[in-house]
Amino acid sequence: MSGTCFGAAASMDRMYRHQRFIYDVTRKPYLLGRDAMIAQLAPPAGAAMLEIGCGTGRILVHVARTYPRARVYGFDVSAAMLTTAATSIAAAGLASRVEIAAADATSFDPVALFGRPAFDRVFISYVLSMIPGWRDVLGQAIACLAPGGSLHVVDFGQQRKLPGWFRPLLFHWLDLFHVVPRADLERELLFLARRNGLHLDYRELYRGYADYAVLTA
Repeated sequence: MSGTCFGAAASMDRMYRHQRFIYDVTRKPYLLGRDAMIAQLAPPAGAAMLEIGCGTGRILVHVARTYPRARVYGFDVSAAMLTTAATSIAAAGLASRVEIAAADATSFDPVALFGRPAFDRVFISYVLSMIPGWRDVLGQAIACLAPGGSLHVVDFGQQRKLPGWFRPLLFHWLDLFHVVPRADLERELLFLARRNGLHLDYRELYRGYADYAVLTA
């Protein structure tokens, strides 16, 4: 593990060592768009699906239950979160179909982690806003897309259609957790789409509270 990865892992472990026990309950009310993203994954039978930044494993479990003919993979930089994820996956009886590993989203190697170079669906939920090197994460995600595959991203938007007072209040609160909504997300995805010959579908959800994007190979 590189020094950068080790530092990120230590930082995430400090933040979530205790929060992981209440993370899903406290985050679900405001991490909007996740369930809609899962519903739109629609993988083919036998697909391999990868979550970048799987956290507590809640979404991995949801995806595996929603698509019982798919194999699901996920990784996170936080060992504390992965401990919770492993417990949740086992409790759901999904350990034979859901595989997790520790890795840095900016520099992961899917072959070393899971023994496979590509995935039919890759999804990233409220993770880019937490990683300074978020552009690298997108590059890595696109690099491991299988032919005909798709990358799905949901994260905080710029609150453009919400009341003017809401944006500074939300952004200040998010800053307390080192979360930064990416104002350049659409521009970066459009650049990557053009460079890699992908189709981009980008939309605002909930009056700009969240952004949802799909890059299709």
